[in-house]
Amino acid sequence: MAGKQERRGQPGIGRVLVVDDEEDIRELLDMTLARMGLDADCAADLAEARRLLAENAYRLCLTDMRLPDGDGLELVRHIGEHCVDLPVAVITAHGSMENAVSALKAGAFDYVPKPVSLEQLRALVKSVFNLPRAEASRGGDWAHALLGESQAIRQARTMIEKVARSQAPVYISGESGSGKELAARLIHEMGARRAQPFVPVNCGAIPDSLMESEFFGYKKGAFTGADADRGGFFQAAHGGTLFLDEVADLPLTMQVKLLRAIQEKRARKVGATAEDAVDVRIISATHQNLKALVATGRFRQDLFYRLDVIELGMPALRECREDIPLLAGRILERLAGEAGAPVPRLTAAALKALGDYPFPGNVRELENILERALALIGGSDIDAADLHLAPLIGGDESPQPVPEGGGAPPAGLSRSGRKAGHSRCPAKNALQPHRGRQAAGRHLPFPALSHGASRAE
Repeated sequence: MAGKQERRGQPGIGRVLVVDDEEDIRELLDMTLARMGLDADCAADLAEARRLLAENAYRLCLTDMRLPDGDGLELVRHIGEHCVDLPVAVITAHGSMENAVSALKAGAFDYVPKPVSLEQLRALVKSVFNLPRAEASRGGDWAHALLGESQAIRQARTMIEKVARSQAPVYISGESGSGKELAARLIHEMGARRAQPFVPVNCGAIPDSLMESEFFGYKKGAFTGADADRGGFFQAAHGGTLFLDEVADLPLTMQVKLLRAIQEKRARKVGATAEDAVDVRIISATHQNLKALVATGRFRQDLFYRLDVIELGMPALRECREDIPLLAGRILERLAGEAGAPVPRLTAAALKALGDYPFPGNVRELENILERALALIGGSDIDAADLHLAPLIGGDESPQPVPEGGGAPPAGLSRSGRKAGHSRCPAKNALQPHRGRQAAGRHLPFPALSHGASRAE
């Protein structure tokens, strides 16, 4: 006890609140945290935990889900209301993923399954201490990456800031080209895992026969051609974020294996006899409606609830028309800079035409329209005629937004849905060279994304 009191008096040591009604678990966590150089205050119930929270400042709270005078969810909500910057992790019994999901939805930073291993606790503590302060996040460069001042974009930025301070799985919905991958990157860059890998995977671009080995890796000799051990996406993203783009395209057989990896935080390589621990944050996205796919049996309900702990909706460009002049100007600045040409001016007629256009391809389409206009104009101004929007405005083949429902896509769509919005219309066909990430783990398609010049995913 004397040693513990000495630790509490040392300045600069992180302080952790442990809440559990079992004395042996409190002592075990206390000793484990002490080996990490962390001081722990222990509480046996909610009342004592609230008292300690009122009297002290902590870097992390670990709480069991079942307490004598309530449950861990009550403490999670209390901390969310009174200690906004305090990450709280819940300790769940084996097989109690429903409790873990409920806690994450209530605002918990992460969860730790029983029995708590030293490896898992170290990873959790590391994530917490790498988490930037809320003030630093709000003042960072990330805030300028998602351009626009419309209400829809401001709401998206606020939501991104909130979910970045959690380890909960995030499901990003929105039409093709609305900026889903950019949002995923911002969540990663603002969070505790920002110094670790961000691995984007286009689930629709991987053949079914290679799906398991690409995700989980394989052992030497597992199959013909496996001449050495190789890691998969989960191993590559260890400690960081795994972004599953077009997750609705996963076959049902792979959905089962992905579900287990997410629940157990462990993955088995093809040909291996044992599972390896994996520490990744899962962010998923699709332009389809996952709930509709669940209803039709094309997507597993249990996996849906693991992925859709927090939903972030990215608005379509037509919902943010007031942001089009700002976006268009920034895109033209970048494109002209890359071409070594002066930045052209959009005339009032051109801006009006862009404002009236429905943009089925969203910001990605806006960029392609401007890139084509920049290449074809003969002067320093871009007029409405230079945009070549006439075939898409008011015609019999007026474009439709990329579908968000779970119904069958229009004929000609690829399996990944990346050609959504293409048709006989020349302006949409001009997008073809820039659409789709055909290799899993590829970076964002346009440099503008990392410099705040576009919201295309």
